[in-house]
Amino acid sequence: MSTSAFQIRSFDKNASQAEYIALNRHTNHIRRERYPYDPPIPLDETIQNLRSIPPFADLKLWATWNADQNEIVALGDVIILRTEENQHMAQFEITVLPEYRRQGLGRQLLSRIAEVARQENRRLLMTNTAAQIPGGEAFMLRIGAQKGLEAHTNQLRIADLDGDLIGNWLARGQQYLPEFELGFWDGAYPEEQLQEIAELSNLTNQQPLGDLDIKDMHTTPEQLRQIEVNLFARWLPRWTFYLVDRVIGKFAGYTETIWNPNRAELLRQDMTGVFPQYRNRGLGRWLKAAMLDKVLKERPQVKFVRTGNADSNAAMLKINNALGFKPYMAEALWQADLQGVLNYLQACNEL
Repeated sequence: MSTSAFQIRSFDKNASQAEYIALNRHTNHIRRERYPYDPPIPLDETIQNLRSIPPFADLKLWATWNADQNEIVALGDVIILRTEENQHMAQFEITVLPEYRRQGLGRQLLSRIAEVARQENRRLLMTNTAAQIPGGEAFMLRIGAQKGLEAHTNQLRIADLDGDLIGNWLARGQQYLPEFELGFWDGAYPEEQLQEIAELSNLTNQQPLGDLDIKDMHTTPEQLRQIEVNLFARWLPRWTFYLVDRVIGKFAGYTETIWNPNRAELLRQDMTGVFPQYRNRGLGRWLKAAMLDKVLKERPQVKFVRTGNADSNAAMLKINNALGFKPYMAEALWQADLQGVLNYLQACNEL
């Protein structure tokens, strides 16, 4: 079918109910390819997610509609982070329904993404691909992108969790109670500690980045609140365990999980991090054990815990492997030079 049979137009957060239904249907179709056994995302969650995107993440979204204008057959977006760091890059994603692939629809969306990046003076485009959709990697190679980091979504079956191991890690953590306070937040961060929590969240910069051309990010208290608005608009409870050095009153480390009542069997393990001066003492294991112990006691619905890890993150993989996490989905982070992408698009137009 000729690409002229399709119409590409911007998708606004104030879109109609019918447009949101089409968006939700498209994203769930793609999601089934990546996570074939997961339940779908409800319509309300899709709507709230788009309407509460943090202001520092400037999102532009385009939908490719079929001839009848009742189905989104392809979707493309680009995010420009309005932050002090990494002003050279833009993040993007393109998804195309299987039956509409290899018809040039992804390339048409890429041209819009590249034009935004050019106007914003962003010289680098970044995205990720999943092994379940091999066409994604083929597309990235075609446009001249390079694989910057290989990673996996790793999964733990709660039924396989060794209760004795959790008990041992908790008992080992108890010996540090004279030095460290183990605390817990359910939901929003406390306002009086927000600046210190922002510094704690910057432990994400300790994760391996491979060959990715990314500089350290420094999340601000305001950005933390904006992220919370998006999180809680989608009714996603967040649990945080943290450690405080009792002598100096400073955070030593933390771990977080996100749970979605709409997908109650799944728990997302987010960041776990310990400041360098406190490492190699088992504090990360203590934090992980405290979280899993609470999940076992208070969220019996959870059957699987998922987390994302760079394949080169040996320290975290050692902990996760001991807990019983296993590879669930291979992923890759890619980067493409904008000028190379523009050259590719021009060459395609000249054919």
